[in-house]
Amino acid sequence: MRHHGIHHVTAIAGPARRNLDFYTRVLGLRLVKKTVNFDDPGTYHLYFGDSLGQPGSILTFFPWEHVAPGRNGIGSTQETSFRVPEASLGYWTHRFIEQGVEHGNVEKRFGQSVLTFKDPHGTTLALVGTPNAESEPAWTAGDIPSEHAIRGLEGVTLLVENGERTAKILTDVFGFRETAREGSLIRYKTDALIGGTVDIRSAGGFLPGRMGGGSVHHVAFRAKDDADQAEMVKKLAEKHGIETTEQKDRNYFRSVYFREPGGILFEIATDEPGFAADEPQDSLGAALKLPAFLEARRSEIEAHLPELA
Repeated sequence: MRHHGIHHVTAIAGPARRNLDFYTRVLGLRLVKKTVNFDDPGTYHLYFGDSLGQPGSILTFFPWEHVAPGRNGIGSTQETSFRVPEASLGYWTHRFIEQGVEHGNVEKRFGQSVLTFKDPHGTTLALVGTPNAESEPAWTAGDIPSEHAIRGLEGVTLLVENGERTAKILTDVFGFRETAREGSLIRYKTDALIGGTVDIRSAGGFLPGRMGGGSVHHVAFRAKDDADQAEMVKKLAEKHGIETTEQKDRNYFRSVYFREPGGILFEIATDEPGFAADEPQDSLGAALKLPAFLEARRSEIEAHLPELA
């Protein structure tokens, strides 16, 4: 059984400069990679994560300047959560007040303290107080004390009409296991330290989700390498009747995509080669990186992209 967990989550944002400011300055994440949407190179693809850009720490965005707002609903990722030390939620509540961040009250979920909030473009997020997270590595280049810094992704909450078939993909293909139930939520976990939790909420009769600003575009799950990914693809086809796309080279991982039974776009991304494939670890995110097939268009692309500073 695999216990790889989540590789990254990709969402849609509004103006790129505000997206960058919120995730680096307000939340204190590292800009791990500054590139473009390979399928729409006039748009940035910004990757935020921990100091090493580890799989399981990465939240990425396609920021579109004039994007219409999305809507959470059936067939969407309802919430993306981060790990923080258990004693840090008070610090984060005060920081959100100071920074004008929309947030809720600390609530209990599966015995853990959870602080919900939204980014400037409506993405639904949460901080999960996690025992012993303070011993995990963190990126601390800004003004957030290291003892309170985010330690990577905790996981996602999926909102679907009926979660039974979605759960079979998580358990049979990705190696998750059911660990708890609470109201309409069912929790699935792997042994991954970061990105190891998926909650499924089944809610029949709700409106379907609508893709737009604040929406999660897809959730990517980890494969160790091409062979591991190919085995998952084979299992999806043979046991679940689901075909994936052909493999796509994303420079920092190789991916296949498919629509899971609840309607959410899933990706299987390899851990290799990683974000240091085209720039040194200590300068990740410093320069605009383009795939080889777009390099000849660099001047045109750079002229079209909005300023980030």
